[in-house]
Amino acid sequence: MRIYDISLPILPGMPVWPGDPQVIMDRVGNMDEGADANVTHLSMSVHTGTHVDAPYHFMGGEAATVDLLSLKLLTGRAYVLHLPDIDLITADVLEQADIPPRTRRLLFRTRNSDHWGNPSHEFHTNFVAISSDGAQHLVDRGVKLVGVDYLSVAPYGDSTPTHRILLSAGMLIVEGLDLSGVSQGRYTLHCLPLKLVGCDGAPARAILIGV
Repeated sequence: MRIYDISLPILPGMPVWPGDPQVIMDRVGNMDEGADANVTHLSMSVHTGTHVDAPYHFMGGEAATVDLLSLKLLTGRAYVLHLPDIDLITADVLEQADIPPRTRRLLFRTRNSDHWGNPSHEFHTNFVAISSDGAQHLVDRGVKLVGVDYLSVAPYGDSTPTHRILLSAGMLIVEGLDLSGVSQGRYTLHCLPLKLVGCDGAPARAILIGV
């Protein structure tokens, strides 16, 4: 058994979505200064690094918040699909891809993963994402969880259609995965977002277990 940590490290200066708050870690209790224990205050968006989107993120109203998401869907067999040479995950791309039948959790490794192997403070707007017709294709084939290796499942500057198609169908979205060290194939996914009551998303620790 091998465990792959596919979560991004959280630290000040890491790339965040443009306009979102930067990560701030403030040591409010410091043993070197006489405190009994080290204590850190953390400030950041819930959509920082590896995180899960709740339907409430793009649908509002009575849509489910992150504390209500199914842990059963966030845990189980998953397939990692390599798409190294494409710029947009469309329905045509998915139709031609080698996706096993009855795949319910699908994680995409694209050229995005190269960014995590060479970390910088830069946010890349030309990341590979899923088009609206690609999103509908995933819904139609019965996928229940989709994971991507950058900070949004949707193209930069056109976030709403893809998110709404997926979330309105009850699909779970995991963004900000680091799949740079993961081969194509089947794994067991464990992805546990923080139980933030009433929130539109939450940071998560995600791992894959290979056999």
